[in-house]
Amino acid sequence: MKKLFKGFAVAAVLSVSAGAALNAHANTQELDKILEQVKQTRISEGKINKQREQEFLSDRADKQALLNKAKRDLAAEKARGVRLNEQFKQNEITLAEKEVELENASGTLGEMFGVVRRSAADAIGSIEASLVSAEKPGRAEVLRSLAEAKELPTTRELEELWIAFQTEMTESAKVSTFEAEVAELSGDINVKQVTRVGNFNLVTKDGYVIYDSENQKIVPLGKQPGSSELAGVERLLGASSDQYVKFSVDPTRGSLLQLNTQRATNEERWHQGDTVGYIITALLVLGALIAVVRMIDLLVVGSKIKAQVKNANNPNTNNPLGRILKVYHDNRDQDVENLELKLDEAILRETPRIEMGVNIIKILAAIAPLLGLLGTVVGMIMTFESITLHGTGDPKLMAGNISLALVTTALGLIAALPLILLHAIVAGRSKAVLHILDEQSAGIVAAHAEKEKA
Repeated sequence: MKKLFKGFAVAAVLSVSAGAALNAHANTQELDKILEQVKQTRISEGKINKQREQEFLSDRADKQALLNKAKRDLAAEKARGVRLNEQFKQNEITLAEKEVELENASGTLGEMFGVVRRSAADAIGSIEASLVSAEKPGRAEVLRSLAEAKELPTTRELEELWIAFQTEMTESAKVSTFEAEVAELSGDINVKQVTRVGNFNLVTKDGYVIYDSENQKIVPLGKQPGSSELAGVERLLGASSDQYVKFSVDPTRGSLLQLNTQRATNEERWHQGDTVGYIITALLVLGALIAVVRMIDLLVVGSKIKAQVKNANNPNTNNPLGRILKVYHDNRDQDVENLELKLDEAILRETPRIEMGVNIIKILAAIAPLLGLLGTVVGMIMTFESITLHGTGDPKLMAGNISLALVTTALGLIAALPLILLHAIVAGRSKAVLHILDEQSAGIVAAHAEKEKA
């Protein structure tokens, strides 16, 4: 058994040794292949590195050439800068010498040059703002070139300055009509006939217009002045060249007209009274209507009474005196005392109708100023409320409330004065009618008493 086991062991060892030898041979071949690939890769990388090194050396040479060229250019520019600096200094010296020569050669012309420039500069603003420029634009360009000139003016330029001043003086004394573009309040621009009154105002058929010198445009007023001024415009536009007319001139070239646009009209002031003002106006209208109606009625009654006086024997019931006479005719058989009582009763019946509306006018005349005082108090309350909320920095915030206070006071007084006058007239007329009735009644009683005594 031992021999048999040993035999198997030897066979196994031999088989293992043979397998290991085969594997070692295969690994050796793989290593050879790897070694060969490494050698080939090293050769390729060496070529590539050598090529890169050659390119680097070539670029280095190019950069060195550029650097050398830049240094040469820098040196040349520095030398050029030195030359230019020397030339600049020499030019400064030459320029100073030439200025001295120019000053010596010009003599008094230099003083004239300063006067011309100063005069041209001073005239630019006045000529641009002049209304003559609305008709003759572009006149300031010549003056601006003279004011900015660096050399002595020529004879033609001096003549242009003279012509500019002469034109301004001559045109300021003329009334001229020309066509120009005029802006409307809606923003549209239309060509209209514009009449220039000297250097004061521009007018069209629609009224006064303003010349905007900054934008060189003719613009309308926000609000035209009163009817008297507009009537002057109509007279001016309809007048002939040798005719004198009355025309309102604004010597400030439109400043007063523009201030006039901010002035409130009577209608705007009336609206400032707000609700209290409307109530006061309604009371005034109501009182005036009552007064007019009563005056007409009293005038009619007075005319009928006068007619009845002339025909006392035929009483007519369409008037108070006729109705009183009818009472007399119906009670002429009564004694004097009863007849007097009957007539007094008839007069008392007529009195309310004759005095109707008189007390209402009186009450309205008393209420109107009280309402004005109420509006004043309300306006002052609102004013102090505005001061509390916004302070006193902006007076415009308080102006509306102060206007309410003042306008309502004025409206109350304006309403009370005519109402008091109307009350006095109506009351006087009604008393006159009652006086006639009392007079006629007393005469009737006296005549009846004489008859009884007889």
